[in-house]
Amino acid sequence: MAKRKTARRDYKDRFERGMRVLKRMGRQNLMLNQKALSPEMYEMSVGHLFGDVWGRPGLSLRDRQLVTLAANIAMARPTGNHSHYLSSMHLGITKREIIEVMIQVGHYTGWPTLSNSVRQFTEILEEKKKMDRAKKLGKTYHSRLL
Repeated sequence: MAKRKTARRDYKDRFERGMRVLKRMGRQNLMLNQKALSPEMYEMSVGHLFGDVWGRPGLSLRDRQLVTLAANIAMARPTGNHSHYLSSMHLGITKREIIEVMIQVGHYTGWPTLSNSVRQFTEILEEKKKMDRAKKLGKTYHSRLL
């Protein structure tokens, strides 16, 4: 029985660590659709992906975000990148630095990959303007991209 309590405590610690990472990234409301579908899946994602992987020592959160952004750009994912562009900016990664990542990755992976990343980043810059306007008005803006 003591082993089971220790496992539950460890799982809770991982989830809490994951939530702290998400908050630092400005993404505490990430994956709420996953939470609505399956709270257990959501807890596993937060605990493992953000608690265990993103919360590891060895690289700063900023460095992990740059690596993840580069990997996602390279894979030309149709979804999922938008939130990483927002996280990047929330962590202080500048628009110029994001563009440099896009250029670097695009030269290794091909122009269609670069074109995809330009489209996605442009979309999120427009969404961010809408979010900022809504925030100034004291309203909530629900992005269609996130």
